[in-house]
Formats: sequence, structure tokens, C-alpha cells
Amino acid sequence: MAKAATKGTKKAAAKPAAKMAKPAAKVTAAKMSAKAVKPGAKAAPKATAKAALKATAKAALKAKAQPAKKPAVKLSMLRPSVNNMTVRVFTRAAGLDHAETDAWGLTRTPEFLARNPAHLTPMIEDKGLPRGVLWESCAIMQYLANKHGLDKFYPKAPAKRAMVDSAMFYLVGTLYPYVARATYPALGFPQYAGEVGHSDAHPDKKSEAQKAAIAAIAEPLEVFHSFFRDGKPFIGGNNPSIADIRLAATLEFLAVIDYALPSWAKDYMAAIEKKLGKAYAEPAGDVRGYIAHVKAQATA
Repeated sequence: MAKAATKGTKKAAAKPAAKMAKPAAKVTAAKMSAKAVKPGAKAAPKATAKAALKATAKAALKAKAQPAKKPAVKLSMLRPSVNNMTVRVFTRAAGLDHAETDAWGLTRTPEFLARNPAHLTPMIEDKGLPRGVLWESCAIMQYLANKHGLDKFYPKAPAKRAMVDSAMFYLVGTLYPYVARATYPALGFPQYAGEVGHSDAHPDKKSEAQKAAIAAIAEPLEVFHSFFRDGKPFIGGNNPSIADIRLAATLEFLAVIDYALPSWAKDYMAAIEKKLGKAYAEPAGDVRGYIAHVKAQATA
């Protein structure tokens, strides 16, 4: 009897519960329907997601269909060289799309000589050039600045441009030959024909010539400080010009002979590196690394 009563009780209790559940289900369904009718509900995010997926798929197809862009500037260079460092800094600072090829050991190959009989680096390749290639660091920077309208580095105003040109030509014609005579023996670079360092002169004579070149550096350095900068942060004014890049790179070589740069020159080089950031620091790192290697070999 107890079992029967229990079953009856359970059935009786279950019926009202079922009845109570039905209205609740209806209310819930009604609420859900009402929510579905509201504009902008749940359907919009799905549509947006689908549209985003379609757009991504289209972009991926376009990327596959389009061939990789060729760099605007092809640069053949030698990492330990300050002449090469000049153009490497410039292309980075100017934000030019470029690709570098290390030409170490390749400049005398028939393939290289066919394009560049002077066998010099840095060298750029550009279809717009009459012979397709251009060497000499200053000429390369001038060309690229003109082509891409980089007035910040190479001003268009005739008077300002003349000062930048004069500084570069004075550097190439006067300062750099002194730097080369002073540093090439320590760097292990071959000196130019006709130089004492290139001759079979007695080592004492070669040492005297090197010391004379070291002593001569101070004068053109002061000319850059007092005349070309003339109280300005850089030769280009408030921003480094192509002449500043060429000068700073040249001064990097003097570390190999522990040349005592004047305080203004140290501050000047630090200011250029700070202004140009990685554009200067990365190529300079290659030159500094080579100098450190040479000095380590000399003391080993």
C-alpha cells in the first residue's frame, strides 16, 4: 500500500509541474521571438563576419596573383668600407626600397667588370641611368635625392645646394686622401699607386708619410666645423644632409688609429647617429666591427 500511495503521489505532483512548465516555455519562446525581431540583433555580427572572411579571401587571392615587387634600388657594396657605408646609411635614412649585395671578392669578375669597368663600390643599378649603373658614393646620393625629390637631404635652393656640394667635394678631394693615407696601412687596405705607402720605400719612410697625413687631418676638420657648419648642428642645417652622412662615415675610419677627434666632432657624430637612428647605426656597426677585428689582430 505504501508503494502504491507513493506512485500516486508522484503522478499527482508531476502533472501540475508539467502544466506549470508549459506556460514558462511559451513565455521564453515569445521572448526569444521578440529578440529576433529587433533590428541589429545577432544576425548582423554573422553578416559582418562573413563579409570579413570574403574580403580576406579576396586579398589573399590578389596577393598570390601579383608577383613580388623588385626593389627600387640594387646596391652592390662592401661592408667594411666607409664609402659604401655612406650610401647604405642614405638609402635607409631616405626610406628607399633597396636590396644590398655583398660584392666582396666579386668586383674583378668578368660579369662585374662588364657593367662597371672601374670595379668600384658602392654601385647602384637603375634602368633610368644611361649605362644602367652608377658608382661613387656622392654621385649616387645626389642622383637618388634628385630622382626621389629628397630635399631634406639635398636642398634644391641653388645656394644651399652649392654649400652641400662644396663640402662633399672638399671632403673627397682633401680630407679623405689624408684619412686614407693615415688609416689604410692599419686597415690592411692597398694604397693608391704613387703613394709612399704603396712603394718599396723603407718602413721608416712609410711611417713618416703616415704621421704627416695624420697631422694634416686637423686643418680640414676645422674647416668643416667653422665654415661649413658655421654654428649649425649639421652642414645641412637642422637636419643631416648627404654631405653630413659622407663626413660622419669618413670619420668612422679614424678609430683604427685611435685618432683624438676634437670634442665637437665626437658630439657631431653622436648627433647624426641619434638623428638617423638605425639607418646610421646598422651600417656603422659593420665598419666598427671590422675595425675592432683589425685592432684585435694587431695586438694578438
